[in-house]
Amino acid sequence: MKAIDMDVQSALSHLECGWCASVWPADQLTNLCPDCARPLLARYDLHQAARSLVPDALPLRPANLWRYAEVLPVRRPELRKTLGEGYTSLLHLKRLGEALGLKHLYAKDESSNPTNSFKARGLAVAVDRAAELGARALAIPTAGNAGSAMAAYAALHGLPAQIYAPRDLPPPFLAEMYALGADITLVDGLITDCGAMVRAGAEEGRWFDVSTLKEPYRIEGKKTMGYELYEHFGGAMPDVILYPTGGGTGLIGMWKAFEEMKQMGWPGLDERPRMISVQSSGCAPIVRAWQEGKETAIPWEGAATIADGLRVPAAVGDFLILRALRESGGSAIAVADDDIRAAMLETGGMEGLFVAPEAAATLVALRALLAAGEVRPDERVVLFLTGGGLKYYRLGLPPHAATGSSGTSTP
Repeated sequence: MKAIDMDVQSALSHLECGWCASVWPADQLTNLCPDCARPLLARYDLHQAARSLVPDALPLRPANLWRYAEVLPVRRPELRKTLGEGYTSLLHLKRLGEALGLKHLYAKDESSNPTNSFKARGLAVAVDRAAELGARALAIPTAGNAGSAMAAYAALHGLPAQIYAPRDLPPPFLAEMYALGADITLVDGLITDCGAMVRAGAEEGRWFDVSTLKEPYRIEGKKTMGYELYEHFGGAMPDVILYPTGGGTGLIGMWKAFEEMKQMGWPGLDERPRMISVQSSGCAPIVRAWQEGKETAIPWEGAATIADGLRVPAAVGDFLILRALRESGGSAIAVADDDIRAAMLETGGMEGLFVAPEAAATLVALRALLAAGEVRPDERVVLFLTGGGLKYYRLGLPPHAATGSSGTSTP
């Protein structure tokens, strides 16, 4: 089948605050809600979108996230610049599933995205939209992958990219961001410290801030993972989704996507997946808030984990994450770094996948949920493998190689 022309209109209508529900115009550069400084969410005329965005039409559309252009915010088709992001594979993890007693264990493999992670989805849309609205320079705090993705899409638009990252960022991330033309500042601190510096520069008018959920459109790129799951499962939904959660944009985005599909009249959305937020025990503000029944999360002190993407002490969208967990009947769970490291090797040795530590955390969480009876053996379970492991290469090496000491090998 030949792909159709994707010169279709966005049905973007307005922005709505996720906290106070105030309504704001969509066609100007905007960060947080002017009334309460919480995240703004893009809203669409879903009746209009549903006229052309129907499940039967999707096989004729390009195999990237712009196949859902009606419910994405970029209005001008020529500014929907793409490196091939989205439409990643759903893998049936047969060997791991058999070991865990699961017949229906799947992984959404996001490592095939540009720059090797799911961050490409969000930054593709956020950067395209920022360029459409007149941004002249962009800045972002990053634990690694988001910086690389922002640099890539900024390069496509010829926009200066300023990246703030913790000084202990693994070197492969720095090499990638440098190669993509970014200006990098290393910070003695965590991603929250980097975010404060980005915010200060934005307030001075030096750039537009594309931090997680501090502008409305990264979540729109991430939500396409939910639309793709609908396609993968033939118009149905899995029972359980395990999602590694730092800022939580992907989890919030998928929950938003499921509601949009239902409002457009797509069948099979009455039963939606239980959303499971997975964090590291060294930085688990969402898990703690969930266990305490809180609506928001207290910032985590002394955050430390090998999973850099999970080292997010405070998420501006914390209430949206917790809301999605409650509405879905899901939960939140923290896992230990030693178990994450072991799960990286287990996933590689059994399924041929070298995954990032954030991704491996979902396997650890699944094993704990099965043992607790919170996931049943007959359920369809999806692990989100949010990125590949090469940039964390030392975590996949034996101890003597990871530390640089000598070792023996067999010819």
